[in-house]
Parts: sequence; C-alpha cells; structure tokens
Amino acid sequence: MQPLTRDTFFNGGIRLNQHRLGYRFSIDAVILAGGLRPRTGDTVVDLGTGCGIIPLILAFRYPGVRVWGVELQEPLATLAAENVRANEMHPQVTVLHADLRDIGPDAFAGPVDWVVSNPPYRRGRSGRVNPEPQRALARHEIAMTLPDLVGAARRLLRSGGRFVTIYTAERITDLLFQMRSALIEPKCLRSIHSGRQSKARLILVEGVKNGGPGVTVEPPLVIYNENGSYSEELQALLSR
Repeated sequence: MQPLTRDTFFNGGIRLNQHRLGYRFSIDAVILAGGLRPRTGDTVVDLGTGCGIIPLILAFRYPGVRVWGVELQEPLATLAAENVRANEMHPQVTVLHADLRDIGPDAFAGPVDWVVSNPPYRRGRSGRVNPEPQRALARHEIAMTLPDLVGAARRLLRSGGRFVTIYTAERITDLLFQMRSALIEPKCLRSIHSGRQSKARLILVEGVKNGGPGVTVEPPLVIYNENGSYSEELQALLSR
C-alpha cells in the first residue's frame, strides 16, 4: 500500500488523502471545479476523478447536486471512495471504478447535466513519460485519447447538457475540433496564465451538447501575483 498524505481545504471543510508517490492533483483541478455552476437537482460526472477532489469540491459548494467520479485506475478509485466516506459525502458523491470508453448514461440512471474532466494533456508516449504509472496515465494519452474523452461526454450528456474541461493552450484547436465534431458546441473560453505578463498556459472550455454556434471569451484568470503569492481569485477558489 502506498503511503498517504493528508491535506485540508475550505477551512477544514474537506479532508483529502493522496498517494505520496503516485498521482496528485494540481491547481488545474481547483480551477476546473470553479468553472461549474450546477443548479440544485443537477447530476455531474467527473471523468478521470483521481483522488476525488473535483466531486468533493462540487459537493461541498453545491449540497443539492448529485456527483459521480469515474476512475480507471483501481488504487485511485479506492482512494477516492475512501475520501468520500471520510468527508461523509455519500450518497451525494459516488465513485465508479470503470473505463470511460465503456460507460453509458445507464450507469447514472440516464443522461446527465454536466460532464467535467481534467484529462491528460500530452499525446501517447510523447516526450518524457513519468516512470510512476499513476502519473504517466494522468499526464499522457495512454489509457484514453482526446476523442475517447469527448465521445464519452457526448454519450453521457442530455441534449443541452454541458461539458467543461481544462486543456493545454497549445492543443486547444484539437479540443475544439473534437467537441464540434461530437456536436458539443464550444460556448465559453477562458485563458489561464501563470502571471499577468505570461502567455496562456491552459484554456478553460465549456461546451453545450447540440448547442447553437457562438462563443464567449471571458477575461483571463491569473494564478500568481508578482510576488509569487496566489491571486485574489485563486485564493477565493481555495477557501470557499
């Protein structure tokens, strides 16, 4: 069994165990969770949930929302389920150990309102692949590809349902092409910058299944102030 670390968020409102040596979530997941505004009664599915951080944040912020986390890697799925129990968020949050390429809406009692994912950004085994398997699968398209992810979102969403993801800026054309090809129309883009003078590192994207054309580009999100501290917006995302 891998050694664990424990972190707390929202003034102790969320307690989270992570594998010390395996995959660990990044600030990308916090930014992504902040991009959703579900309504009471909505169902959200997080594809590739890892340790369960996104479902836990959403359940904490939106008590009337039902959240599912889907995870391929069994050790991570087990850890995510343990984090759900430790935070007493079951049955609002449920973790499903499954391959996103195989699941359909029946797994969630019908089409869902939101699909969210913080997917691998790098193609296949391009570049240096981390020797730690959990991190390799989380960063590279080894167990799933971008078409696999967007196809799963297409299957699971109801018409008018929303797909929200965060993706590397250099591959944003690939993502938008796959979304439109799957009839998930990109509707909102927001660039993510490390600093005010830096180029966009990531793009937050929201699309609507069977939506009409027309996209909004929101003001950029800046992660760090000039002194290296988190920006006011990032601090807010980490504190409530």
